[in-house]
Amino acid sequence: MNISDELVSVDAMLARARAAQAEYERGGSQSRYDRAALAAGWAAMQPERNRALAELAVRTTGLGNVADKITKNHRKTLGLLRDLQDAATHGVLSDDPQTGIIELARPIGVIGAVVPSTNPVATPANNIINALKCGNAIVLSPSPKGVECCEMLLGFIHAEFDKLGESRDLVQMLPGRGSKDKTQRMLELADLAVVTGSQDNVRRAYESGTPAIGVGAGNVAVIVDETANPSDAVAKIIASKTFDNATSCSSENALIVMDAAYDDFAKEFMAQGGAIIPEAGQKQIIDRLWQRGHLNRDIIATDADLLIQRLGLSDKVPAATRVIAVETRGIGPEHPLSGEKLSRVAALYRARDFDDAMQIAQRILTHQGAGHSIGLHTAKPERAMALARDLPVCRVIVNQAHCFATGGSFENGLPFSLSMGCGSWGGNSIDANLHWRHFMQRTRIVRPIPAREPSLAQIFDSYWQEVGQ
Repeated sequence: MNISDELVSVDAMLARARAAQAEYERGGSQSRYDRAALAAGWAAMQPERNRALAELAVRTTGLGNVADKITKNHRKTLGLLRDLQDAATHGVLSDDPQTGIIELARPIGVIGAVVPSTNPVATPANNIINALKCGNAIVLSPSPKGVECCEMLLGFIHAEFDKLGESRDLVQMLPGRGSKDKTQRMLELADLAVVTGSQDNVRRAYESGTPAIGVGAGNVAVIVDETANPSDAVAKIIASKTFDNATSCSSENALIVMDAAYDDFAKEFMAQGGAIIPEAGQKQIIDRLWQRGHLNRDIIATDADLLIQRLGLSDKVPAATRVIAVETRGIGPEHPLSGEKLSRVAALYRARDFDDAMQIAQRILTHQGAGHSIGLHTAKPERAMALARDLPVCRVIVNQAHCFATGGSFENGLPFSLSMGCGSWGGNSIDANLHWRHFMQRTRIVRPIPAREPSLAQIFDSYWQEVGQ
């Protein structure tokens, strides 16, 4: 099939999605939207299907591990459905007599979603559920390695749709293997583009002429101060860093430990399965983890035993090592350890005090990951406020396992999501976790009300008293 034939097939798919969405909206109701969203959720969560999807994801992408993907698919979908359970996405949302405004929920139309190979099940499932809940159709563009997972997921969803009598055209994926031309055509024809993954795809979405939501790059730093409980901080960091072999954009990439906490932290880190590589050994790690300027696909997101073997550390770290921390001071393009590593490897920085820790974090974020998030382990709440006030981040995660907390948790108030907006710092149009409100728009009925025009004095009196007229 040549490029022109491929684009014709994309055009036809978007036309089918648009027709299906029009019928879905015409016959829409809250119960219908809820039922379709639950169908997609159960398609991913049903235990045998979930396991099949997780096994296929690891087999085809080579990223992560089956047990953690099963957990991720289950908990992320369950949390999302909890968030959606009482959400109003159809009909009248509000009627305010004081303002005279009635707000109605309206679908956006056809969503075009680009999804990454790191989460080839949980991310598309999340987007599909949000789209259906708000009355939309959706077309997916998976990464080349995620095509088979997407096909299996859609097969399960379509089987559930058949039980409901819903059109399979509400949830589709681009035909054949992934290509930039097909993805670009989808982005141009959709009513909203939603992109998680490479920053190249995010930029292309913003340039497509379609309203777009893209999310920024992750490169999470976490600060451990002298008031933190070292055992608790280490346990949470290692649990987060090792989950699904660090495929999450919210996995810790830099550990910034204050001098007063460093010895106790290092002792706990090694006791709980971490190994610390001294600064003199960082060149060996860099030379193997990066090949020709790119992360080595034979090493990223692998299990600990393979990681250690392929980094040449088998005779240098204990056999039970689960995660590697490499002491370093360098930050910036010439120091790859200061960027995202997509592996069970973290950079380890020492900070003189909290101000120094903030400056290190600022430099890391300026290099990569601006807008995303930062972690903090502390007993001083005011330090979280300092980070939120002074650093270019949309989230400050306090005393939590970062990758579990950033995308929503049953133990914090963030909405469940696999896509984190990074605001203007990360070149994004949103600063929140991508969630159902981003998949819906509103129409407002505006009625006349009694005039509320103030006098000049009512507006300017305090200003005049301060500076005069």
